[in-house]
Amino acid sequence: MGRIVSIGEAMIEMSGGGEGTYRMGFAGDTLNSAYYLRARLGADWTVDYFTALGGDLYSGQMRAHIKDLGIGTGHIREIAGRRPGLYMIHQAEGDRHFTYWRDTSAAKLLADDEAALDAALEGADVVYFSGITLAILAPEARTRLLDAMGRRRKAGAKVCFDPNIRPVLWDGKDAVIEALTRAAAVSTIVLPTHEDEVPYFGDPDDQATAERYRAAGADEVVVKNGGDPALIVTAGGQWRVPAQEAEKIVDATGAGDSFNGGYLAARLTGADPETAAQAGHATAAIVIGHHGAIVPKEKLGSLHS
Repeated sequence: MGRIVSIGEAMIEMSGGGEGTYRMGFAGDTLNSAYYLRARLGADWTVDYFTALGGDLYSGQMRAHIKDLGIGTGHIREIAGRRPGLYMIHQAEGDRHFTYWRDTSAAKLLADDEAALDAALEGADVVYFSGITLAILAPEARTRLLDAMGRRRKAGAKVCFDPNIRPVLWDGKDAVIEALTRAAAVSTIVLPTHEDEVPYFGDPDDQATAERYRAAGADEVVVKNGGDPALIVTAGGQWRVPAQEAEKIVDATGAGDSFNGGYLAARLTGADPETAAQAGHATAAIVIGHHGAIVPKEKLGSLHS
């Protein structure tokens, strides 16, 4: 039992585009993982989301949406004159392509108020954030957030980090390397995707990725490899856990986020790393069989705890 705080940016999503008609939704990597943590954990756990929104209509709708997912919104900051970021998805050459508008995103200021940040994290047993969380922040705010993560880890919380590298958000290779290495130093569990790491760190294989994050300060590293086995490395050993074959692949959106939620929920309820990775794979296998990153709870079936 305990309290989880997931930190990051949720955005307005416009998808579809057929005949100029789009469907509006809300999405974000750390919100997706928070949802699967909530879905996999019992009522003795609370899951809160920490971000910043504006005072506009769509910020209000997003806040209501997050609450409807069963995720706490009590610490979400409201920043006048700001609003959520937005992105549109279109199909081209058989693949999905994304166009973003986030210059006035309130979430870029989520760590500007240190007192509000500390209040949101107070008493958290688990904190979750990602490389996207870091990438949208100004350098001084990024440092403020990482310092707060370090304080929570020293206080005994589990700090969980998915590097989730999105090149367009970063100001060059050096910025990525520095920020992710600093994040690992304050994190208990790091959940990278090997192929995302290679262009920046040159890791020859997933073992190198795991060992690099362990050397940087993480206790436990879970390297995701898409449909190939995940590698988990801790001080107590290492495991390779095959992915679970999906009945069908409809939409890979949120696969890694849902794996993280399934894995962490299992670990938090006493599972060993191998069993937890199986739970992560099982969650992702269901998610990729449905449209969108958020699969209704009734579709998760036996994944309920």
